[in-house]
Amino acid sequence: MASDATITVIGEAMLELSRGSGDGWNLRYGGDVINTAIHLARSGDKVRFASAIGADPMSEDLRKAWEAEGVDTGLLIGTPGRTTGLYAIETDETGERSFHYWRGEAAARAMFDLPESGAMVDAAAQSDLLYFSLITLAILPDAGREALLALCERVKARGGRIAFDGNYRPRLWSDAATARAWRDRAIALCDIGLPTLADEVEMGEADDAADAAARWGAGEGREIVVKLGAEGCLVGGVLVPPPARVDVVDSSGAGDAFNGGYLHARLAGAEPAEAALAGHRLAGWNIGRRGAIPARDADAPYGQKVPA
Repeated sequence: MASDATITVIGEAMLELSRGSGDGWNLRYGGDVINTAIHLARSGDKVRFASAIGADPMSEDLRKAWEAEGVDTGLLIGTPGRTTGLYAIETDETGERSFHYWRGEAAARAMFDLPESGAMVDAAAQSDLLYFSLITLAILPDAGREALLALCERVKARGGRIAFDGNYRPRLWSDAATARAWRDRAIALCDIGLPTLADEVEMGEADDAADAAARWGAGEGREIVVKLGAEGCLVGGVLVPPPARVDVVDSSGAGDAFNGGYLHARLAGAEPAEAALAGHRLAGWNIGRRGAIPARDADAPYGQKVPA
């Protein structure tokens, strides 16, 4: 069962060229927040995507694809003269990935500096839940980062909640210290934190899941879920393992799928541990298929009853 909450995800979406071992290139789309948005929409939630994309035919195809999935694109700004970012992803026989990016002129970088930006922000401020990631902060200039955090404050001021994923991509930052500084400011505003232990270790500030949870403020009233890959996640100081082992075909989008399953379940009334299992089920389905957002099939765990 879906909630009546209005969810806004804000960040970057990109064209995706993907190739598995021995395969040719396939054109899809991806991006951490749009991946989560689609999982939420498939689960029946009311979700809007706030960003900027190009004004070219390929960007319009992306808009139509997201709308076909049930994502509201009314807050998506088409930007003449700019492009939508592109990345290429190769997956080896174990499901591990390597990436190449072309995003320097991506429209999403200017999402807070366009004629339509004020209207987008005003609408996003009315959200019951605003979701973004450290990648969202990474692609923005400092003024855009400040604007995003100010938007968080507006959402919270009217009783909405903030969910924040700590996706760390070193190549998007000048150094780890700068990434940590912006991450910490986002953590201070979030109600639901969704870090990944591997990212926290790479940033140089965590030794284990409990340490990461503490650094994200788990003891300060925040709901912190530390993702641990195949081991599961740490929720409320308790390890919640996946309900079943999955053979990895493509690890793309695993954390995004988990976030979609977790947030959907929490908004529908599930307790954190039950929501974690819902996240594991969706992530497990996702990594058993190719692409950051696989086409839904009969085994897709959308629309399952969530324990109250």
